[in-house]
Amino acid sequence: MLKTYVITGGTDGIGKALAHTYLDRGQEVVVVGRSAEKGKAWLDAARQRGAAARAHFIHADLSLLSQTRAVIDSIRSAFAKIDALVLCARHFRTTRLVTAEGFENTFAHFYLSRFLLSHGLADLLQSAHTPVILNIAGPGGEGEIHWEDLQLARGYDGQRALMQGGRLNDLLGVAFTDARPETRVRYVLLNPGAVDTGFSGQYTPDVRAQIDVIRRSAQPVRAAIVPIVKVLDDPPLTPLSAFVRDVPLSPHGPAFALGEARRLHLLTKTLLDN
Repeated sequence: MLKTYVITGGTDGIGKALAHTYLDRGQEVVVVGRSAEKGKAWLDAARQRGAAARAHFIHADLSLLSQTRAVIDSIRSAFAKIDALVLCARHFRTTRLVTAEGFENTFAHFYLSRFLLSHGLADLLQSAHTPVILNIAGPGGEGEIHWEDLQLARGYDGQRALMQGGRLNDLLGVAFTDARPETRVRYVLLNPGAVDTGFSGQYTPDVRAQIDVIRRSAQPVRAAIVPIVKVLDDPPLTPLSAFVRDVPLSPHGPAFALGEARRLHLLTKTLLDN
C-alpha cells in the first residue's frame, strides 16, 4: 500500500536519510527544506532512482509562520491523507534573531512550526491507517521553560533556546493528544542522541569548535535512523510515547505535565492569533 511521508529538514542528516529510505521502499515522500539548491539535489537523486513521480519538495523557511502555513496549504491541496509527519528541521543560532514576523527565530522554527504542522495536518493523518507524528526533539531534557520570557528577550543563549525548545515540544505532544482523545494519530517524541549530521545553524568559531568535537564521537546517520525507522514502521499503540534512541521514556513524568501542556497550548494559540 502506497504511503505518504512528510519530512521537514529532509535535505540533510537524519531527515535526508529517512527520505531516501522510504523513497527506495516505493513510498511517496514530501521533503520540506529551506535550501532550494538542496531541494533540487533531492529531486535529481529521486529522478536517478526512477522515483521522480513519488518525490516532492516544498521550499520553505519554517522560522516564518507564513511559510509554514503555506506548506500546510500545499500539502492539503495535493494529498487526501498522509501516513507520517516527521519533524526533523532544526537550526541553531548563537546570536538572537527576530524574524520579520516578530518572533525569536529558534522559538519560531523549533517550536511554533511544529505546533502548526502537527495541528494543521492532523485531519490528513487521521485519514491514514496507522498515522504517526514523529517529533525528533530531545524528550525528557533538562531545559528550563522561561514562562515569562518564552522568546528569551533577556539573556538569550543558543543552547538555552534549543533546550527550552525540547521541553516545549514535549508539552506539544502532551497537548496534542489531550486535545484529541479519540484520534488514531500516534505522537512520538524521540531523542536520537548525538548524531554526525549537518548541524545547520549560525555558529561562532568557539561553538563550531565544540561541534567538531561532538561530531568526532557522534553516531553516523545510518545508525541513528535504525530506531527511528522502527517507530515509523510500527508506531506504538499508546497515543503518546517518548524514546531516547530505542529506549522508552515515560511520557508521564514532570517534563510532560498536563497542566503545563495546557498552559503552553493556550499561550501558543494567543501568540498565533495576534
